[in-house]
Amino acid sequence: MRQLLPGLLFAMLWASASVATKIGIQAADPLVLALVRFLIAGTLMLVYAYFLQPGGNPMPRGVQWRYIMVFALLNTTIYLGAFVLALKQVSAGIGSLSTATNPLFITLLSAVWLQRTLKWYEGAGILLGLAGVALATYPLLQTSHATLTGLLILLTGMVSVSAATVYYARITWNLPALVINGWQVLIGGIFLLPFTLFTANISATRWNAQFWGGVLWLIGPVSIVALQLWFFLVRQDTVRASLWLFLCPIFGFVYSWALLGEPITGYTYAGTAMVIAGLVLAQREKLRRTKVAEA
Repeated sequence: MRQLLPGLLFAMLWASASVATKIGIQAADPLVLALVRFLIAGTLMLVYAYFLQPGGNPMPRGVQWRYIMVFALLNTTIYLGAFVLALKQVSAGIGSLSTATNPLFITLLSAVWLQRTLKWYEGAGILLGLAGVALATYPLLQTSHATLTGLLILLTGMVSVSAATVYYARITWNLPALVINGWQVLIGGIFLLPFTLFTANISATRWNAQFWGGVLWLIGPVSIVALQLWFFLVRQDTVRASLWLFLCPIFGFVYSWALLGEPITGYTYAGTAMVIAGLVLAQREKLRRTKVAEA
């Protein structure tokens, strides 16, 4: 019960990122939207960390800057940059579904990184989850709600954020999470700046309520509130926290249907069920350990 309300609120807010992005990029080039979000969000977090939070926080030093820059490149510049670019060609519902597959890619990359053999249920879970995404996407390819290019860009982003997660877990940071997150978001935005200046159609940006509504929602409820809820859930129980990710595609498809008029079909239900089943299967050992510990 201690996780119920925070978990539900986290899933609801985290799943809204795709719809907010989809709305925002109707008024601006995707990279412009991402750049403005990163620079503002990173600055706000660092201002709070260094000037408003009681007790203050340390600045990164020495090799910590390199750790943060690598993490920023993978987690913010490549992942979120790819995410907003993909949503120009992919439905918001599929964007939400893709975020739920993150644990599957983490499992795969962890095995490669640590040079261990995938267990049969981990491999089966990964294949089942990817097949679910393919099934949910199939009718959208026929109705122009998704393109193959958009899906490949989305896949690139998912691999990058999974690599960022594995990298983050292997580093001894000795820095507060707020400091790490603030710097990596700001530096990720700085890394994105030259790509935005040279490739984005900045002149087409409409700095209207639609643009700022999307940006502010992504900064406040998603980047700040949802992430703090996630950190709370992880501190309570890492395995149980990951289970709330299973609800994200469900909320995501509901939002995309209600707010954007995107279709929900039998393929959507079946594909989402396959992704969730794949996640449960791939993480069954972690879930078993949690039950044993409770017993």
